[in-house]
Amino acid sequence: MNWLNELFHVDKPIIAMCHLKALPGDPGYDAHKGMEWIVEQARMDLHALQNGGVDAIMFSNEASLPYLTKVETVTVACMARVIAELRGDIRVPFGVNVLWDPAASIDLAVATGGQFVREIFTGVYASDYGLWNTNCGETIRHRQHVCGETVRLFFNIVPESAVYLGQRPVEDIARTTVFVSQPDALCVSGATAGTETPLHILKRVKQAVPDMVVFANTGVRLSNVEAMLDVADGAIIGTTFKRDGYIWNDVDESRVSEFMRKVNNIRHG
Repeated sequence: MNWLNELFHVDKPIIAMCHLKALPGDPGYDAHKGMEWIVEQARMDLHALQNGGVDAIMFSNEASLPYLTKVETVTVACMARVIAELRGDIRVPFGVNVLWDPAASIDLAVATGGQFVREIFTGVYASDYGLWNTNCGETIRHRQHVCGETVRLFFNIVPESAVYLGQRPVEDIARTTVFVSQPDALCVSGATAGTETPLHILKRVKQAVPDMVVFANTGVRLSNVEAMLDVADGAIIGTTFKRDGYIWNDVDESRVSEFMRKVNNIRHG
């Protein structure tokens, strides 16, 4: 797990989500406001997150609901534009997540200099988006083809809005995923964005693969961050940092600062 500290330069890193507004092609896209507005909204959120003291940023097309498992070209192109325009403002390590297309996430990371991606790389699911299949071997080979070997891969092994078609204990899933696919990190989630990661599941995963980096992926907040970081190697935070704790609001810098003060106290405690 040495790479974790080498990349983020802290123990128990907090990766903050920079959620982009709906993009061209998305049902919620506001053509009147256009791409320039999307860039500026992302810039404001980025500054608030960095000023609040987070350790890293992950850009995602969170508002591209309902998600596709093979995204349209325009989505990746627009995300690349946003990140390119913000590149000079980014002061911390950053990654990307193109929901829910692992090859597209890798492509975007390679194009923009992103250092990590979070995706659903393995498994077959019954999901809100229909039957959801993956091909990890193909995706990992794609990373080689596009010279993305240095991009760290975060595997979400408890996907949101979906359940495994085959009922297997989460410990078995963690062990076989690590053995077969060699991820850089595992992410453990609740049912949806903002829903608390079940602590007992997080513990079972970490106990099953103690040498693997494990992130709490959803629903980490002031009231539970100490318990989560007692088990997890870090956390990925979106909703908690939004005004009033509502996922579709803008980032509230004061909430970020308060959260990061507590995290720093935990680190030094």
